[in-house]
Amino acid sequence: QVQFVESGGGWVQPGGSLRLSCAGSASIFSIYVIGWYRRAPGKQREYVAGISGGGSTNYEDSVKGRFTISRDNAKKTVYLKMNRLKPENTAVYYCTRVRTITGDSFGYWGQGTQVTVSS
Repeated sequence: QVQFVESGGGWVQPGGSLRLSCAGSASIFSIYVIGWYRRAPGKQREYVAGISGGGSTNYEDSVKGRFTISRDNAKKTVYLKMNRLKPENTAVYYCTRVRTITGDSFGYWGQGTQVTVSS
């Protein structure tokens, strides 16, 4: 089972920024396709962004231009920089291994990190 640890969440005012981190431990982390997902209160978990081992990226439409996914394979870490945050971005954010940069997770989930956007 592939495991990741999410961190970096917190409270931020609308319009603010946060950077989430997803730390892995596998020796072959660099070849994993990694996705960020989120689950808002009362809603199902949804795809946010994905990145391939080589750095190709994809985003859900509502976050394009505001969120940036990146990775540092030497640190075995994937990041999600979130700018111009909106209250509707409030959710628990998860990272996981996926089959493609457009999603399709293997179904392994960690604890996630809570992001709260409010004034």
